[in-house]
Amino acid sequence: MALLLNIDTSTDTCSTALTADGCILTHFEDFKYHNHAALLSGMIKGCLDYVKEHDLKLDAIAVVTGPGSYTGLRIGLSEAKGLAYSLGVPMIGVNTLEMMAVKVMFEADICGTELFAPMIDARRMEVYTAVYDMSLNELLPPRPLVIEPDSYSEFLERGKVLFFGNGSGKTREILTSSNAVYIDDIMPTAADMVALSERAYARKEFIDTAYSTPMYLKEFQATKPKKLF
Repeated sequence: MALLLNIDTSTDTCSTALTADGCILTHFEDFKYHNHAALLSGMIKGCLDYVKEHDLKLDAIAVVTGPGSYTGLRIGLSEAKGLAYSLGVPMIGVNTLEMMAVKVMFEADICGTELFAPMIDARRMEVYTAVYDMSLNELLPPRPLVIEPDSYSEFLERGKVLFFGNGSGKTREILTSSNAVYIDDIMPTAADMVALSERAYARKEFIDTAYSTPMYLKEFQATKPKKLF
């Protein structure tokens, strides 16, 4: 039985989940943005307290590596690195977009022939996105994409494409194909990492504890603060 600590700070949600063989033993979640730095250490401690109280041994740390919030990704990866190093366990990286697709596969009413297009808001009409099939094959690798009427056209011509995530709302009036299906309220948390982190552990697909970096997809661009007066 692999005991994994899953950490997700890639979006507005900050969360951790302690899992074993597909089961969630304990988890912590907060849906208030900008609380990641203040809350993550306490959430991790809650999971480690469970490990100690039940005389268990942690086998690996899994962390969402992006794309997503620049600050959130740095916070999560930094905590994961420190913990993995101190405990002497390997580290697993989970892709945010792939995790979102898995969540929809498990929770939405689908027939299995649809394609999955997660979207993370990247400001203006741009999103971080990818396209997966039911086997999680990457038909469109993760990338930043400015949404235009012909975006995803090659996939929409083939059949139903499910769009979801906090970047999908702004695309409804642009992607108007009858094959475009929108799924609301997809808010991934560390509990949704289980299938991917356990698969990676079984395959021994670990990332470098010292030198791994977040998947930003594009360089950080600072914006000027709005004038209050």
